[in-house]
Amino acid sequence: MEVVITKENFKKEVLESKLPVLVDFFATWCGPCKMLAPTVAEFAKENLGKIVVAKCDIDQCPELADEYRIQVVPTLIAFKNGEPVNATKGLCSKKQLLALFEEK
Repeated sequence: MEVVITKENFKKEVLESKLPVLVDFFATWCGPCKMLAPTVAEFAKENLGKIVVAKCDIDQCPELADEYRIQVVPTLIAFKNGEPVNATKGLCSKKQLLALFEEK
């Protein structure tokens, strides 16, 4: 299950989450975002209870897009303990999404 992010719930759902969070910054008009959506949904199901998966529509939350310097969609950012730790842009696999949370 994916959490829908708004500017009102971002702090609670992402920054204050006890679990790691993957935020998918997307746009409804974005073709690659639509292509990636099933992969993100599967990733959310497979990691239920381990990683929170959140979706943030950049057109609905331009302040968050600006704050995290989103210039390309889709952009996915991994958060741990309220801090961004890794990111990827464009299409990617579930394996690549999981790798965002691995320690370097």
